[in-house]
Amino acid sequence: MSEEQKKLLEKQLWAIANLLRGKMDADDYRNYILGFIFFKYLSEKLHIYANKILAPDNLTYEQLDENSDNGKLYIEAVKKACIKELGYFLKPSELFTSIAQKGNNLSEIQTNEIDEAKQFFIIEDLERILTNIEQSTMGTESEDDFVKLFEDLDLTSGKLGRNVKAQNETIAKIITHLDAIDFQLEDTESDLLGDAYEYLIGEFASRAGKKAGEFYTPQEVSTILAKIVTTRKKRLKSVYDPTCGSGSLLLRVAKEVDDVGMFYGQELNRTTYNLARMNMILHGVNYRQFDIKQEDTLEEPQHMAIDLKAEAIVANPPFSAKWSAKGIFSTDDRFSQYGKLAPKTKADFAFVQHMIHHLDENGIMATVLPHGVLFRGSSEAHIRRYLIEDRNYIDAVIGLPANIFFGTGIPTCILVIKKCREVNEDVLFIDASQGFEKQGKDNKLLPNHIDDIVDTYTNREVIDKYSYRATLQEIKDNDYNLNIPRYVDTFEDEEPIDIDAVAEEIQALDIEIAETDKRIASYCKELNIKAPF
Repeated sequence: MSEEQKKLLEKQLWAIANLLRGKMDADDYRNYILGFIFFKYLSEKLHIYANKILAPDNLTYEQLDENSDNGKLYIEAVKKACIKELGYFLKPSELFTSIAQKGNNLSEIQTNEIDEAKQFFIIEDLERILTNIEQSTMGTESEDDFVKLFEDLDLTSGKLGRNVKAQNETIAKIITHLDAIDFQLEDTESDLLGDAYEYLIGEFASRAGKKAGEFYTPQEVSTILAKIVTTRKKRLKSVYDPTCGSGSLLLRVAKEVDDVGMFYGQELNRTTYNLARMNMILHGVNYRQFDIKQEDTLEEPQHMAIDLKAEAIVANPPFSAKWSAKGIFSTDDRFSQYGKLAPKTKADFAFVQHMIHHLDENGIMATVLPHGVLFRGSSEAHIRRYLIEDRNYIDAVIGLPANIFFGTGIPTCILVIKKCREVNEDVLFIDASQGFEKQGKDNKLLPNHIDDIVDTYTNREVIDKYSYRATLQEIKDNDYNLNIPRYVDTFEDEEPIDIDAVAEEIQALDIEIAETDKRIASYCKELNIKAPF
């Protein structure tokens, strides 16, 4: 895949997304565009696989007659194979190309020539097909991965048009434009569509403002987290994100290694949960390789029953979110050993405790948190002390620049935790808060900034005014306060002031002012007016 092909696909897909701009806000048209792209992907994936099955008989899937006995036999055989391998099924007439052809026909015929009964077939057909995809998985191993997957794709929404005819025309236009794009799915070495899908998610996030942080972590931050948790590893048995959003962080980790055995995630928002499942499938992750659940991670954890222990954990939890902190959690395996619960108004450490519970003994965990977790008192100070003094789990604290996340300008940090640390006697502190490039009102991490952070962490380097290895005794002496300026001295000496030179400069200015006053006085005398001094 060339960079030129990637940019072209991104441009084409964003142009289609722009067909809906003005009709609705970014949150809404994101669901339509990504949903239709996903349907096209499922269709093309199944079409390619079905043709491979039929190749020995010199047949293609679209040639099969759904109404003939022979065609039905072939379709049933293809269905069994697709359900087992892909997890879902589509008939030849339900393929994206079939629907797109109807869309093309609709645009070629004058409106007054279209029979009223045929005028709305795009919406009706699409609703039926999307329902059939879900129903094809019922009672199978893939059912949980497809159930209600298209529920946010409201094809009769007034946002698509003022009446059914207008809605139909809008959908037909999108389908027709998408049909003209080659996703190049037969190139198994390419992830052209996956990259473009990630690009679209990022574009929607940048336009969604404050809400964006709910479903997307900026790619630069994702890259840092992914590189940290895969340090010196080529394969991972499992990776987990307890607040997985669109699944982008999980997929970013996969780019850093040769193989990931299993992806686990949990997401509270139903729409974002659906997007995460789509994102996994669209990136070629088989339905057997991911387990994404929908529910509140702290209140209703979904992976406790399988006693999940992940080799890598990455997360960008909601900053200082509220949670119940109910007394019953004091006996919960995730929190009981600490002696105290995170405060109701700040769940940051509750997420940390949850992740540590699910971290394997040889695993690495990296999570983005607000700076308050490093120094706040009360129960948070108690938890922080336990993690350092009793467990010695904290491996590194990395300070990031302010204003790099969607919807918030606050500076953040990355907390790196290991249960079995190679270096037990110190904690690495990195102050990367000044490593960014200003782009408009935002700060942007460039590749060299990312490399600086990752290389410093990997090599545990001490760099003047950038990083420092603090001994456990130093941290104890600081009362277990992990605020980065206590360990990384970034103070810059001011340039010495030459008092004599300043005095001479003032004298010269005084002479210049006196000369100016004289000229003004002479002008006033010529004009026969009173001087202002």
